[in-house]
Amino acid sequence: MVSINSIHFERWTNQLQESGHEVHWFNVRDGGYSEKLSWVNQIVGWKFKFINNKARVFIKKRLPWLYNKLSVLIEKSTEKAFENALLEIQPDVVHSFVLYISCVPILPVMQKYPNIKWMYSSWGSDLFYFQNQAKYLNDIKQVLPRVNYMFADCKRDIDLAKAYGFDGQVLGVYPGGGGYPIDDYKAHISPLNQRKLILVKGYQGRSGRAITVLKALESLSVKLNTHPVIVFGADNEVEDFIMKRNLNSKLDLTVYPKSDFLPQMELIKLMGQALIYIGNSNSDGMPNTLLESIIMGAFPIQSNPGGATAEIIEHGKNGFLIEDCNNSSEIETLIDNALNNMELIQSACKYNQKTIMPSLDRATISKEVIAKYNSIIN
Repeated sequence: MVSINSIHFERWTNQLQESGHEVHWFNVRDGGYSEKLSWVNQIVGWKFKFINNKARVFIKKRLPWLYNKLSVLIEKSTEKAFENALLEIQPDVVHSFVLYISCVPILPVMQKYPNIKWMYSSWGSDLFYFQNQAKYLNDIKQVLPRVNYMFADCKRDIDLAKAYGFDGQVLGVYPGGGGYPIDDYKAHISPLNQRKLILVKGYQGRSGRAITVLKALESLSVKLNTHPVIVFGADNEVEDFIMKRNLNSKLDLTVYPKSDFLPQMELIKLMGQALIYIGNSNSDGMPNTLLESIIMGAFPIQSNPGGATAEIIEHGKNGFLIEDCNNSSEIETLIDNALNNMELIQSACKYNQKTIMPSLDRATISKEVIAKYNSIIN
């Protein structure tokens, strides 16, 4: 495994814990040991040379220009460290997660050893967003012809990969972290007739468009007097917008800043209390929060960059698709339509939990994923 640490990587990798495979993880940015993957052989502590940690952090934070000049003296080569690990382990397959983070830095090594099988997982904006930047597109076109196998979190990215040179074997389309322990979640699913909450993903930054959603909710504020609104993962600019527009006086609003990390299980519980979930961005794959809202019975209103969300949401049947993530009037109309059509919300919930939820079960997906790994090795 070649990846940074993330909750999705941990969840995906833990699918293999009882598979009988020997799993090694090259922490590509050397982010430290993960207790959640204690069963994995973790290759950490490889990145920095003689300089002590406090001095390095001080220079990087206070004198970034100096750190950049001294980086050759401070940091070891990712390429060389990976090659050393590769030669020592002699793996059956190398699995990289996210192209620009975990494929590009090791590409020269994988080209040097063309007989070693290479697998790639595309997540989120990995291909869809970065194809629009010349440097990244060049990297994409260099990496994909060398890749032998591919997982993705949406069909859209399989098509993009093939367009940019991938001609290997597609192993499947699965959520980025594998499936979900649905039986553990069921106790937190509230009946629809007890739900009033509107839950909003608060990402802004490069791709998030939460402010557009907040503008729509502000316009609907008179109609939302019985509907509390919770914004989770709120970026700084989202918090600033809320303060400048004094939204707390117009909406029954609770905000969980991104800096105060909301544990996944707490978010799952909120999903199980939400009548409507809204996620809006200009670039994504298949959003994990969308899948969680489906499992937990919330009515999803989700942006549809590149058609990825439409792979699972049929507009007007089991959710609403936002086609213009920058159009607050469109989102306002969608929210208003949902609130005025309880029959649609009920039928969407029934359809999602009967038809889609079973396909997201962790036990089912794990068996399929392990079978895919086995098919490569045997």
